[in-house]
Amino acid sequence: MRDFPSCFGESGVQVADASSNSGKTSQNLVTCLYSTQLCGSSCVISITWSKNMMGQGLSIGVDDSNNQSLCKVDIKPWLFSKRKGSKNMETEKSKVDVFWDLSNAKFGSGPEPVEGFYVAVLFDFQIVLLLGDLIKEAYKKTNAGPSPYNAMFVAKKEHIFGKKIYCTKAQFSDKGQVHDILIECDTIGLKDPCLEIRIDKKRVMMVKRLLWKFRGNQTILVDGLPVEVFWDVHNWLFDASMGSAVFMFQTIISTEKSLQWGSSQMLAEPQLRRLSFSLILYAWKSE
Repeated sequence: MRDFPSCFGESGVQVADASSNSGKTSQNLVTCLYSTQLCGSSCVISITWSKNMMGQGLSIGVDDSNNQSLCKVDIKPWLFSKRKGSKNMETEKSKVDVFWDLSNAKFGSGPEPVEGFYVAVLFDFQIVLLLGDLIKEAYKKTNAGPSPYNAMFVAKKEHIFGKKIYCTKAQFSDKGQVHDILIECDTIGLKDPCLEIRIDKKRVMMVKRLLWKFRGNQTILVDGLPVEVFWDVHNWLFDASMGSAVFMFQTIISTEKSLQWGSSQMLAEPQLRRLSFSLILYAWKSE
């Protein structure tokens, strides 16, 4: 599925991802997007973790407000032995440095490390983004201070796999609580399949008559915030060979302005950054 259906409305996030059409050979990917400023202009830092038969991989990119790549670092899975390093890059107006240490990183079932690592992105010798639990080690290695334009976590895109139950974790605001998300949908041999979503084991949504309601949206509450849930399970029900079902969880903002997600971009107006977050899940049925 190339995009969310246009019936999701003008205020929705536009989703485009070529890998969603690549069939069940799609690798396990998690992309996190962070909004910040570079030389007074908005930009997005993308952190993509990957996992396939070759191993773990990491890609770090910085895009400007026009979705043009300013710089990119790729640690290929087959080169993941380079678990520790740095890269310096120059843009037209600024210097960008990336430092990483994954030499003692511990991984769960997904491609993201859970502890024992750091990834730091610096603009002009100031840390705008610091991930991981090795905070002291990162500051010592980079010899840099924090930036006044600390990057805000604005979006996450993830591929998840299962037979009828699909699980992940997410937080719906930059400093919010991490929640367990469970999507359950059994479509095999049922005349009237239904879709159920639970957050922290509590059912927050159930869609019956799914054959007729295979696309739609509904508002739920998470941490006291309204969150719009969009779903498209057409491929699950009618053509499983075509790819994944897609779910999006988007915190509701107070204006009608839309938030755009391109293949590597999710930007909000500066005054909306603290209010908006989008989680996009590509759910693939396992054999």
